[in-house]
This record gives sequence, structure tokens and C-alpha cells, in this order.
Amino acid sequence: MNRPIKDLHVAVLMGGLSPEREVSLSSGRMCADALEGQAARVTRVDAGRDLAQVLAELKPDVALNALHGVWGEDGCVQGILETLQIPYTHSGVMASAVAMDKDKSKAVLKAAGIAVPGGGLFDRHDVAARHVIAPPYVVKPNAEGSSVGVYLVREGANRPIKEVGEPGWTYGEQVMVEPFIRGNELAVTVLGEKSGPRALTVTDITPTKGFYDYEAKYAPGGSRHVLPADLPAHVFEAALRISEQAHAALGCRGVTRSDFRYDDLNDDLVLLEVNTQPGMTPTSLAPEQAAFTGMAYADLVRWMVEDASCPR
Repeated sequence: MNRPIKDLHVAVLMGGLSPEREVSLSSGRMCADALEGQAARVTRVDAGRDLAQVLAELKPDVALNALHGVWGEDGCVQGILETLQIPYTHSGVMASAVAMDKDKSKAVLKAAGIAVPGGGLFDRHDVAARHVIAPPYVVKPNAEGSSVGVYLVREGANRPIKEVGEPGWTYGEQVMVEPFIRGNELAVTVLGEKSGPRALTVTDITPTKGFYDYEAKYAPGGSRHVLPADLPAHVFEAALRISEQAHAALGCRGVTRSDFRYDDLNDDLVLLEVNTQPGMTPTSLAPEQAAFTGMAYADLVRWMVEDASCPR
């Protein structure tokens, strides 16, 4: 956007229909507050199935998409915004759809020469009935974010994850099963600048209790962040470079966050996934990394709005 922020009407899209609704509401409120603090005209939109009608009536200059998970992050809302010709933040339709689909995104990243986990898609009932690969392994929905519906089957486990076969499972008939990679949980934020993707820094994440799941990500005190990560120099630099490469390979724009596991015993760095709409909550990694590099929360939000576009 080429106009000053104070001259813009920004629709902040939040809430939505996914299991990550509460996280999105937190992200959206903070983004809206930051924009209002810079004198932008802000409309807070709790996005529902009438979103197209609401936006057609609002006619905002730009949409800041603070939605997380399916529908808001998988290309659907992006398609609505493009149909209405409203410039919007973060990645476009194709990059959003591919990045949300773990199986497809792994294929793209692997083709780009990036190390990704093994495993694959399995019928959820098979996964609930038996060990489809040898433990330890991770079971997760193929198209969810924020570690929603993720389970760790530990080495020596006698039974598989029964929950994925239950009638209440709502995350698809196929689930992604991957070998568990021991070691450090790492994250890198990337800004898709005009000159090319720019990685900010690397955070090493240690959950305070057990596995790095939804609770560990968003509950206060759920995890400890070491920033910058205390890693061998070659691993730190590789994480930055691979994050930029992944952002470009998937065709992303705006802000992304790449999540890694680093096995220090075998010196293996593996890219787990790329998140095209990272959280902007008080415990989120992207604003924390931006602040570390000297970009305040309000500056990051303004950058996101100024970077907004409407690909056609």
C-alpha cells in the first residue's frame, strides 16, 4: 500500500471457523490495537460465512488477515478477498493452500532440496488400530495449524493413538504420521521483502511440560524461548537460509514462520512446516523475533499492511 497508515481503512479479520478461533481473536485484537495506535481507521471483523457480504458493504482499503487454520489460512478467505479486489496481508491463494496441506507442502519443499520428515498420509482408522510406522512417531491432521490434534507416540508404546479413530475426530479421514525427530524445536520468522525473503533470527523452544502442543504454544509459561538460539553457527545459518528458501519455494509473501527440529546427535536439521499466518498473540514467536531485531510490534503490523497486495 502506498498511502500513509492514517489514511487507510483496515478490516482486521479475526475469529473465524477453525479450532484456532481463540488464538485468532487474540492475534486480531492486538493487531487492531496496534493499527488504531497509529491512527488508522480499523474495523474488527469476526469472520463468518457471510464474510464476502460484510466486506462488500465495508469496502475497506486493505484487509489484515489475522485468521488461523482452515478456511482463513488455506486459500478460501484469500479467494474471497481477491474476488472482491481487496488487498490483503500474507500469502496468496495457491501458497496458502499448499502450505496448509502438509503432504503437498512437503512434496514441494523436498523438490526444492529441503530436508523434510519421512512418513506420509494414512487412514485415521488404521492409525488408531495399529502402529503404521515404528514408534516413536507423531500423528497430526494434514491441514491444521497451531499443533491442533497433534499426538506423540513414544518409543516402546504398547498402543497407537485411539483418539484419531473416534467419531468425534473432525480433522479429516487421513492423518499425517511422521517419525519423531529428537532434539531442539526451532522457529524462524521470514519477511517477504521486495528484495527477497529475509529471515530474522532463530528461536529455540523448550516446552515447560512434555510435548510442544497447543497448550505449550499459547498458554502463558507453556514454553521457554531462547532468543537467539544457542546453536552451532552452521546450524543457525542453515536455519535462516532454509527458511528463506522455503518461503520462496512455496510462493509465499508477507510474514511466514518456518518450524524445524534439530537433532544435535546426528547434526540433522529438518523443516517440519511453513506457517503462512503466524500468530500475533502475547506468546507468539514472530513478533518476539521482530522485536529482537529492533522492529516493535506496531512496526511489524504496519509493515504487514504496507506489504498487502491483491494478486490477480
